[in-house]
Amino acid sequence: MLGALWSSGREGSYERLRPFGRKKHSTEENASFFSKITYSWYSRVITLGYKKPLERDDLFELNESDSPYVVCPDFEKQWRKEILKSTKNVKAHRSVIKKPSLLLPLWQTFKLLLIKVAILKVAADVLAFMSPQIMRKMIITCEHHSESYWTGYGYAVALLLVVVMQTLVHQLYQRLNMLTAVKIKTAVVGLVYKKGLTLSSASRQKYTTGEIVNLMSADVQQLMEMTVNLNLLWSAPFQILLAVVFLWKELGPSVLAGVAMLLLVVPVNAIVAAKVKKLKKSQMKYADQRIKFLNEIFQGIKVSLATFGVHFLLDEENILTAAKVFTSISLFNILRLPLFDLPTVISAIAQTKVSMSRLDNFLSSEDLDPQNINTNYNGDHAVRFVNASFHWEKTGAPTLNKVSLEIPEGSLVAVVGQVGAGKSSLLSAVLGEMEKIEGTAQRKGSVAYVSQQAWIQNSTLQENIVFGSEFNRLYYERVLEACALLPDLEQLPIGDQTEIGERGVNISGGQKQRVNLARAVYSNADLYLLDDPLSAVDVHVGKHLFEKVIGSSGLLKNKTRILVTHNLTFLPQTDIIVVMEDGRITEIGSYKELLLRRANFAELVLTFGGEKLSTSDHSSISDIKIKDHIVPKTRQYLEPKDRGAFSVKKEKVATGTMKMSIILKYLQAFGWSWMWLTIAAYLGQNAIAIGQNLWLSSWTMEAKEVKDFTEWKYLRNHKLGIYGLLGFIQGLLVCCGAYVLTRGSLCASWALHHQMLENVLHLPLQYFETNPVGQIINRFTKDMFIVDIRFHYYLRTWLNCTLDGVGTILVVVFASPLFILVVVPLGYFYFTIQRYYIASSRQIRRLNGTSHTPIISHFSETLLGVSTVRAFGHQERFINQNKDVISENLVCFYNNVISNRWLAVRLEFLGNLMVFFAALLAVFAGKKVDSATVGLSISYALNITQSLNFWVRKACEIETNGISIERVCEYADIDKEAPWILSKRPPVGWPTEGVIQFVNYQVRYRPDLGLTLQDVSFQTCKEEKIGIIGRTGAGKSTLTNCLFRIIEKAGGKIIIDGIDISTIGLHDLRGNLNIIPQDPVLFSGTLQSNLDPLGKYSDLELWDALELCDLKNFVQSLPKKLLHEISEGGENLSVGQRQLVCLARALLRKTKVLILDEATASVDMETDNLVQSTIRKEFHNCTVLTIAHRLHSIMDSDRVLILDSGRIAEFDTPHGLLQQKGLFHQMVSDTGIQQDTNS
Repeated sequence: MLGALWSSGREGSYERLRPFGRKKHSTEENASFFSKITYSWYSRVITLGYKKPLERDDLFELNESDSPYVVCPDFEKQWRKEILKSTKNVKAHRSVIKKPSLLLPLWQTFKLLLIKVAILKVAADVLAFMSPQIMRKMIITCEHHSESYWTGYGYAVALLLVVVMQTLVHQLYQRLNMLTAVKIKTAVVGLVYKKGLTLSSASRQKYTTGEIVNLMSADVQQLMEMTVNLNLLWSAPFQILLAVVFLWKELGPSVLAGVAMLLLVVPVNAIVAAKVKKLKKSQMKYADQRIKFLNEIFQGIKVSLATFGVHFLLDEENILTAAKVFTSISLFNILRLPLFDLPTVISAIAQTKVSMSRLDNFLSSEDLDPQNINTNYNGDHAVRFVNASFHWEKTGAPTLNKVSLEIPEGSLVAVVGQVGAGKSSLLSAVLGEMEKIEGTAQRKGSVAYVSQQAWIQNSTLQENIVFGSEFNRLYYERVLEACALLPDLEQLPIGDQTEIGERGVNISGGQKQRVNLARAVYSNADLYLLDDPLSAVDVHVGKHLFEKVIGSSGLLKNKTRILVTHNLTFLPQTDIIVVMEDGRITEIGSYKELLLRRANFAELVLTFGGEKLSTSDHSSISDIKIKDHIVPKTRQYLEPKDRGAFSVKKEKVATGTMKMSIILKYLQAFGWSWMWLTIAAYLGQNAIAIGQNLWLSSWTMEAKEVKDFTEWKYLRNHKLGIYGLLGFIQGLLVCCGAYVLTRGSLCASWALHHQMLENVLHLPLQYFETNPVGQIINRFTKDMFIVDIRFHYYLRTWLNCTLDGVGTILVVVFASPLFILVVVPLGYFYFTIQRYYIASSRQIRRLNGTSHTPIISHFSETLLGVSTVRAFGHQERFINQNKDVISENLVCFYNNVISNRWLAVRLEFLGNLMVFFAALLAVFAGKKVDSATVGLSISYALNITQSLNFWVRKACEIETNGISIERVCEYADIDKEAPWILSKRPPVGWPTEGVIQFVNYQVRYRPDLGLTLQDVSFQTCKEEKIGIIGRTGAGKSTLTNCLFRIIEKAGGKIIIDGIDISTIGLHDLRGNLNIIPQDPVLFSGTLQSNLDPLGKYSDLELWDALELCDLKNFVQSLPKKLLHEISEGGENLSVGQRQLVCLARALLRKTKVLILDEATASVDMETDNLVQSTIRKEFHNCTVLTIAHRLHSIMDSDRVLILDSGRIAEFDTPHGLLQQKGLFHQMVSDTGIQQDTNS
């Protein structure tokens, strides 16, 4: 039988995984009954895993019924019924508002599975109580020697059959229970994801991306863990009841003393559970273990002592026999688990209730109302608004007020206005993203949307552009050319097959926006909503995009286009101009009509009319020297090259055994003194546990020999006293062991977290560009959770199981020396199975860990781009993508569950053989062995099955979860940034003059890439204003990164006020420079905390800064003013307002050197002019480097530096450059800025 269990399972042939949906014969479904119940069909994977590290393709696919493609729709059907029922109840009883609950839909969907699991649990529990009864019969047989030996052998065989049956039924229960729990998790995760795609704007204000992701990870995980333990709610009391019934049979009414102790323990545990819940909310996670430690104390000393003590007190003539003692001990051993589990489940219920409430609240949140805009409109216009008012929040004032607008099909409409006028809100209203208060809102045809802040997916450039549409190569090439992406593809190592990182971290801002635009153009929609797509690109590219894509001769010439823009240059070429102010449309008409009205728009054009485009000037970008590249027809973007140079790195899956150095790192962080104290405490408590049972065995043997009642009474009191004392000492050691282990694990957690945080904060920029942030966050959440909570639990369990196993073998060998002949071959099989299993299971768990990150990353990515996804109508595609990544994770989980069952069946069968041989040898010994010794050896053998299984499982858990320690520690081995503080420090007040000198400066982003800046040399004068321009990707932002040493030099040096910046610490450098970045960064919190994070400035200073940035009136109009809550990423402010807040922050923190990196790209011309004059005034005594795409922003600079391909092309005063008739002159001419030659 052992050979059959160990076989490779010929009944089912191994085949590699294929993507779900393709027809694949299930190995499990085709396996024989015996192969199914022993999991022999899975032996091929285990064997393969022993020969080589398993990969994803080596794993078996999910059964179709377990896949999210089946589970999610079934559950969603029941959830819709619950929503419908809840809606009907609200309509029928308007005063009673009852939110829909997940409980009933979950029950309706999974009730058959849950009932099957419960039936299997009943069967397993009943079989568990049969073993002590058979053992009792065997001891009685050995005691009296009255029956034939064949009766004893019969009991031994019966015992074997019962424990084997229990093993098979219990493992079937475990497998079905785990798969049912993960199905419930899958169903709820799918529902949470789908809900994330339908949330209204008001609901999105309530939940940050992090909070929603937390629901999907933490709360749904809590629900799954509760489902795993759900049956313990009734099973634990059922097992306790059975144990009490059988103990009553052995010990009579004295068992009630033990029951009384149980009743006393339960409320104490309930109090502890309530305390744990409270502490958990305070994130004191280590306290979660206290309930377990207290349970161990209670079960270790109180129940058995009380029962045996009262047994004697009830009747002094009660004598302990071997049958009574060891049958009772076996029953007490069975009692240990329900006693341990019941309070834990009670605690888990409280935690699950909180999670369920959070999930119910989220899933009941308001959805986007499809009535916000009528998309079934069939009139003559593409968009039609009649007196329509909209707001973002129901309680807030209207953001758009009484908007009336009719946009003819095929027209080009420009929307202009100051920052915060409502331009982006107008597009959101057309999309249906805003709550309609009143009026009519209608839209016709399909929509493509280009958001102001480009949303880029973590996929290849081609996938970002095609965006799930059918691939048409000819049209795709036209889109690339029209969106000016061909020169960019030349820079990428594998062209359009290059993988773009999270949020486009490895491409420039202009490239991101052009990819964003290309996605919309490729979709070939009817209506295009373009939210200022030209702000992030330079003048040349902006002109090209307008001409080739948006304008009257572009790819979209026959489409309806609504363009939000601050660029007045292109307005003469539009059909209609919509002027907005404070959420209202103040003017509407053609360019000429609005000029003739001489209202606000005409005034704006006259004020900034210096920058205008001659309508006769239609020179193409092909006439402009963007980059000296001639791209052949057979483009390199169609030919894949080495992906490694530019691609985002996938999370590595570790292979092989856990390194000893990792264990040593953990133990070092744990503390050697705590480690030795832990080992001593656990050795002591296990030794005393064995001593207690040996003492009972000795007691029963002596009790048989006592003839005099007085002598028996003295013996009873003496033995009971020693037994109680041993129990008390054991309890103390359990307490001590729990304490020292907790203290050591806390030390380890703090030390490892501190080291990781320290290392991550010192990582260079390149690491974040090539590694998704989700991977790093995963280290601080999932991996640290394992280090905090799980790892020391696995260590404790492994140590206990090791000591249990060794103790059991020693006791059984002591009772039956011949047992050593059985231990050797069984030990060989045991370690063989263990070696095969650990190699495979370790790798499966690693795969399982890495397959979890894409679920979180995909969900976070979707939430960030939910407006774009909804605009394109791709919700269903993204839901299917979510199912794909969940399915990948479930494949690993499924294989992990099956591998655990494969191991458990084999190990428990070996343990069952140990029980059988212990019983067989006891019968074989006959009168040579005392019945007490027989009882002792068999009761210990019955206990070893679980210990052996747990030992291997926990050894594997330690290896697998030790990978978390390895991942936490791996940042220590990655190259870091330079030290923050060096011995050489600049003088206080440095820099005093702001003279910046670049000397033959060279830089590359990574050693495997070419130079980004090549031999850059220039010097600023004291308090000089330098404008920096150049094509997107020319190296402008790289230049600013070099000043902050975000990228270290490959050659040359930068000197600021006579100090080489490479010779001082990063804090001293960065703390004395100031930057307003291209992408405005705001954090959740108040406006005041965003302006002044360290609380260094007075309210008066804050208001002054806001006034200088033209934000004072806006902030004063807010109900809470400076205490106005900024949502995640500043989403409740327009992009322009966010940039102005960043400017205000810079104004507060004045330094001698200021860098403006496209700081006004998203503001209107009037605000831009105001900001520029503010900067000139407030930073008149500072050196200012201004990167800009708008040439008028740098025309009044002292000098202008033009970058091209990482080199300085021109550097002189604006007047001098115009006289040179070079690149700058060409840019100015093509832009149409009126030149004053005498300037």
